Amino acid sequence: MKKKGDKESDEVRLKKKLHAPPSASEGTGRTPASRRLRKHLKRVQRKRRRLALRKHHAAGKKGTEGAQKTGAAAP
Repeated sequence: MKKKGDKESDEVRLKKKLHAPPSASEGTGRTPASRRLRKHLKRVQRKRRRLALRKHHAAGKKGTEGAQKTGAAAP
């Protein structure tokens, strides 16, 4: 089970690991471990974008039309 109250999301944690300076033994940073981190980060980003798009579509047009009539910006 996932812990409740994570201090930082998976995406933030992966970005920190990926952008950390490589150690002397790693060289340029093009290691299988860094490739795995990069792929995992992209997977998490796709998941977040899919969820946002799904919520946007689920809201339908009613939410955006009402906001446009009042002059407020749609989220």
